[in-house]
Amino acid sequence: MYTLDEVKRFCLYCKKCRLHKTRTKLVFGEGNENADIMFVGEGPGFYEDKSGRPFVGAAGKLLTKMLNAININREEIYITNIVKCRPPNNRNPLEDESEVCLEYLRWQVKIIQPKMIVCLGAVSARNIIDKNFSVSRDRGRWIKKGNFFIIATYHPAALLRDESKKRAAWEDFKSIKNKAEELNIF
Repeated sequence: MYTLDEVKRFCLYCKKCRLHKTRTKLVFGEGNENADIMFVGEGPGFYEDKSGRPFVGAAGKLLTKMLNAININREEIYITNIVKCRPPNNRNPLEDESEVCLEYLRWQVKIIQPKMIVCLGAVSARNIIDKNFSVSRDRGRWIKKGNFFIIATYHPAALLRDESKKRAAWEDFKSIKNKAEELNIF
C-alpha cells in the first residue's frame, strides 16, 4: 500500500489531463492523516493554487468558521478536492479531469480510512455519491457506501454567493456533528 506522500508524488508528476499545464502548485490535501472525517471540495481556486493548500481563500475561511461552530478544528480532519490542480478561471472541473483525479482521491480515502466523507458542492457529490446528485434537492441526507457515511452540503463558495443557503448548510453541519458523536468520533 502507498503512503500519502507517495500518492502526492504521483500527482506532482501527473500529466493525464490538461490541468497540470496551468497550475502554479499542486493542491493535494492536508490535515490529519488518521482523520475520521474527510471533506472533499471540487478543485483549487486562485489562493489554493498559489499556496498549494486547500480551502485557504474566502470559502476556506468560511469553512473553518463553520467547523469551529460545531467544535471541530481543521487540524482534526482531512481536506482535499476532487481535482488537485486549479481549473482555469475557477471553472468547474470537466468530467474527464475529475475521472483522472478520482484515482488519487480513492487512494487518499484508502490510506486515511475516514468514517465520514463530507462532499462540499455538486461536483464533489456527483463524483462521490451519484452522477445525478443535486445539492439543492439531495443535500443533508446520509448515505452509507461501504464503510463510509457520506453527506453532501453546499460548497462554502456557494454560501458566499447566496446567503439564503446558509440556514440549510448550518442544518447539515449540525447533522455532521451529530453523526460524529453517534460514531464516537468526539
